[in-house]
Amino acid sequence: MSGSPRFASAPRTGCFALARSAAAIVACVALAGCEQVMRDMYEQPRFDPDEATQLFDNGSATRAPPAGSVARSRGDVAATTSGRRGVEAVEAAQAAYARKKLPPITAALLARGQQRFDIYCAPCHGIVGDGDGPVVRHGFPAPPSYHVDRLREAPDRHFFDVVTNGHGIMYSYADRVTPQDRWAIVAWIRTLQLSQHAQVDSLPARLRARLEAAR
Repeated sequence: MSGSPRFASAPRTGCFALARSAAAIVACVALAGCEQVMRDMYEQPRFDPDEATQLFDNGSATRAPPAGSVARSRGDVAATTSGRRGVEAVEAAQAAYARKKLPPITAALLARGQQRFDIYCAPCHGIVGDGDGPVVRHGFPAPPSYHVDRLREAPDRHFFDVVTNGHGIMYSYADRVTPQDRWAIVAWIRTLQLSQHAQVDSLPARLRARLEAAR
């Protein structure tokens, strides 16, 4: 066997090395292309906040949010992350507001409370809060009337917390009704309670006169 011919392995090793080098070069070129694509995304043409532009009549690239918009995030973190961060600031502000008491009663607060009540509460509680809304009339369990002594004597905070956390078979409306609107609903509930239990002597003179004329 000592006389058997031997073949050198150098050519095969050289081919493998060349293939590895070519693959490495291709990978580097591909990665460079991906990096360029990513950079094009990061540095695409855009306006910075409050940057001047002739696209809009007021000369500013910053657009005012539509009327009635609700902030989802706020603060410098929100501004630099397209709103993906900064949610905690809104939640903290809402929690701070929720710790307050019923705000001063105004016509605007009552109008807002009536609107929100009619949307979210009246289907079960009824327009006047007697617990006989259209959902109940179709078989859903009836909630208690707002006009029973227990709820007439309940603190304002009780109604706010029920809207926030739910109670019994009623689920939470915290993700649908803002703290400000919850207080507005509480104000309207108090209005409904007063409407069904107001003393004639407590009415303004013009209303007492109308009642007397209607008798």
